[in-house]
Amino acid sequence: MARLDELLREMKQRGASDLHLTSASAPYMRIHGEMTKLNYREVTPETAESLIFEILNEKQRERITEHWDLDLSYPLEGIGRFRVNVFMQRHGISAVFRLIPEEIKTIEELGLPKQLAQLIDASEGLILVTGPTGSGKSTTLAAMIHTINMKEKAHIITIEDPIEFVHNNQSSLVSQREVDSHTKSFGNALRAALREDPDIILLGEMRDLETVSMAITAAETGHLVFGTLHTNSAIKTIDRVIDVFPEAQQTQIRVMLSESLRGVVAQVLLPRPDHQGRVAAAEILVNVPAVANLIREGKTHQIANVMQTGRAQGMVTFDGAVQDLMQRGLVSKEDGMSFLRRRSGGKQITMPSTAAAAPRVPSSPSVN
Repeated sequence: MARLDELLREMKQRGASDLHLTSASAPYMRIHGEMTKLNYREVTPETAESLIFEILNEKQRERITEHWDLDLSYPLEGIGRFRVNVFMQRHGISAVFRLIPEEIKTIEELGLPKQLAQLIDASEGLILVTGPTGSGKSTTLAAMIHTINMKEKAHIITIEDPIEFVHNNQSSLVSQREVDSHTKSFGNALRAALREDPDIILLGEMRDLETVSMAITAAETGHLVFGTLHTNSAIKTIDRVIDVFPEAQQTQIRVMLSESLRGVVAQVLLPRPDHQGRVAAAEILVNVPAVANLIREGKTHQIANVMQTGRAQGMVTFDGAVQDLMQRGLVSKEDGMSFLRRRSGGKQITMPSTAAAAPRVPSSPSVN
């Protein structure tokens, strides 16, 4: 048993999402979204290196020594898997451990909008899940794949860096590949995936032009493709995808994206009123013909108007989602209004007069 395992078990006991092991500092945990310093003595650079190197294999030790940062996954039986990033900082080697639960929750159990189940009920197209770091993108993607795995007879290929949630074969066959362990790069794996008879492809991250371009092409050629981006709204996600390409190609990409995009899910985690856990607020953009036309014409700034009136097509805005959570007591008015004001640049926010003004979503358990 690695010496770090004790701290990782304590994470689970405290309900923490992340452990920060930093040279020249006591360890910290992120508990319900807040950084908490542990009552431990300061970790020396030598101790930090010893603890971290104990869980690395020889190849990983060589990589951190050569490149000064490293992504990996670390399984701990009975607790779950941990997504680990090892890096160098001014005091020495450090690492952040993100807990990935062993049990994959369903869309309903996470309290995500029921419209997500409608969105993934497709045989082809591109679905993007977006949000800042720590917003629960991986958890939402896992719930989507888990739903398909339970219901559909399909071949699902995931390409991740590292593998986070582990999917066992149910109705579907799931092939999970990890960058650096099972493939050299996202691009290599995605090219190979197209020759591996996939129905569904999940890309852990769309990092560069090559990956984005191939994802769009895969979606155009009859596959259902899931990917993630670090953007904070559905509309900005579309702009980000287009801006990845050189200006001379952007007109063509708008046309391709308008035809291949199925939808965008942007989400954030907001604290519960008792601050014992967090709840997801999700914005959903569905690529209906009106949205496709705006993408094709380069008028993405007008998509917000379509979303406001698109509830019947499965659209959910952040304003509607957060206001619904406030009305149901899952998020305090103070926290909800603070988030909405930040999104609006400080403008005055008016609450709807009735609960019917916002889309309904299921009750939600704590999400870390």
